[in-house]
Parts: sequence; C-alpha cells; structure tokens
Amino acid sequence: MGLWRRIVARTPRFSLDATVESMHLGTTYGGYAVVPAALSADSIVYSFGVGEDASFDLALIDSIGATVHAFDPTPRSQAWVSAQTWPDRFHFHPLGVAGADGTLTLHAPPDPTHVSFSPVARKGSDEAVEVPVRTVRSLMEQLDHDRVDLIKADIEGAEYDVIADLLAHGPRPGQLLLEFHHHLPTIALSRTKKAIADLRAAGYQLFDQSEAGAEMSFVHRDVL
Repeated sequence: MGLWRRIVARTPRFSLDATVESMHLGTTYGGYAVVPAALSADSIVYSFGVGEDASFDLALIDSIGATVHAFDPTPRSQAWVSAQTWPDRFHFHPLGVAGADGTLTLHAPPDPTHVSFSPVARKGSDEAVEVPVRTVRSLMEQLDHDRVDLIKADIEGAEYDVIADLLAHGPRPGQLLLEFHHHLPTIALSRTKKAIADLRAAGYQLFDQSEAGAEMSFVHRDVL
C-alpha cells in the first residue's frame, strides 16, 4: 500500500479530453481501459512490459480477438512466460523498447519478490542486467508490420524516451496505454506533465486515468 499511496500523492488528476465508450481489460494491477470500437480481430497490439501479469493481453485476445505481440527483456519475466501456455494470438519477444536501438541497463527491484526491472536505479537495487532494446519502428520492420493499432507500455521509466520517439518519428497508433513512473527517484512529475502535453498536442486525447493515477489511456482523435 505504501507505493500505491505515493503514486496517488504524486499524480494529479488530469482532466479527460474525451468521453468515449470504454472497457477495462485485465486485473487492477495490470489492466487498462480501451476503446473497443477502435479495435477489431485484425488489430495488431504491441504490449511492452509483461512482468508476470499478462491479464490485459489475454483479455484483449478473448474480448476483441486481436493479435498481441508482447515484449519483455528481463530474465524473470522470460522464465515466467516460458512456464505458461498461451493462445495462438499471443506472441512473446525477449526484447525491450526504447527511444533508440541498442542495449539498456536495467536495475533489479530492491524487493526480490517484485518483478519489475527499471532503467532507474533505486536504493537497494544491487543487481543490473544489460538487455537488447529497439524502437517501435525497428520492431515493426523486424516483424514485417505496416501498422500498430494499440501500444501498451509499462516500462518502468523508459516511457518518456519512447513517447518522444513515437511523436517525432512514428508510428502513431490509434491508442496509447501508458503507465508513468514519476514516483521513481530522479523522475520528476514535470516529465509526466510534459509528456501528456506533447501527446495532446499530437492529437491524443486522455479518456481514462486509473484510481492510482499512474496508468492513463489515450485515443487519437483520428480514430474517434
């Protein structure tokens, strides 16, 4: 509860830009709101940051029939994914996403029972791993995709560079579901506020913010 309270305390309630018919998919921890009318069985979804909770991905497959490409470069998540049985429309890739192709140093969580590695080092996070990362454009080229309809990103502080890259170079998916991590050391709330302002300027409209405040769902005005 301590982390949840810190997130709530540091995340203001942002005014919603659009009133749309939405549905929440997945658990309270791993779920997000989507606009189902902007998705179909032909939709391609990129889900960044699986951890040990793919409830959103599975619910999206079950309810919409979309194809989900899930990405997580961390060893613990890869081991968890390997131990599960997945539907045909779920495809896992042991890669991370970033603002540039290359490698990224991820630091283990201070609590060994937690799964989320982060580019932000925290007190007590002694272990670190180097992982391969790609831009969304590079991943699309690798997977031979000419579009992505929805991106979900829970990437522990790397979201700011990814958002900047998407807005500068594309693609512009119809929906962006993002968890912001300004509660982590060295990440100021002002970075989240700027990212939201940049998204709005690019035509993305906020239609849902979680009770904890960190998870936000955006839909582009062109798909409404």
